[in-house]
Amino acid sequence: MHKSDLGTCDGSGYARRMTHTIPAWVKGRLTPVEKLEVHLKGLRHKAVSVFVMAGDQILIQQRAKEKYHTPELWANTCCTHPLWDEDGRDCAIRRLEQELGITGVSPVYRHTVEYRADVGNGMTEHEVAEVFVVDADLSLNVVPNPEEVMATRWISRADLAREVAAAPDRFTPWLRIYLAEHSTAIFGDFG
Repeated sequence: MHKSDLGTCDGSGYARRMTHTIPAWVKGRLTPVEKLEVHLKGLRHKAVSVFVMAGDQILIQQRAKEKYHTPELWANTCCTHPLWDEDGRDCAIRRLEQELGITGVSPVYRHTVEYRADVGNGMTEHEVAEVFVVDADLSLNVVPNPEEVMATRWISRADLAREVAAAPDRFTPWLRIYLAEHSTAIFGDFG
């Protein structure tokens, strides 16, 4: 999310206004709803997650301090929300470039995951996430947007699993869910 998406922040760190909407289900109907409202109300909504892989290495990101939920936690390469009527793969390509400066890749759809998780400060993620994998190599040019990402690093799936087990609070709830419950469907023949 860019600062322009947040509007202004009050002293608690919450954004008072957001400038874009995401697809969320309201009374069983897919509706455009402001992103912050979606998270405050815990509405079920569309999402996109991407894992950039180089063999068994996964590119993970540490979320920026300015994120209104789960700041400074480690997550998969990219986790985001599609714009209204935006295709999941197109969203993955757009956000990889906006968050990490990654271009020229071809995300491959792997799985859809629905989960619900407390993300702190009275907010809930209730996502129906299309998960994509990108086959890359370790020389991939990564230029993090500091408004989105504090740091990135490559880590093997085995080492990531060990780190998550040892210090789960350093990782986003959705990454922990993906690894614990959906690893085979997401990674399958990668690595």
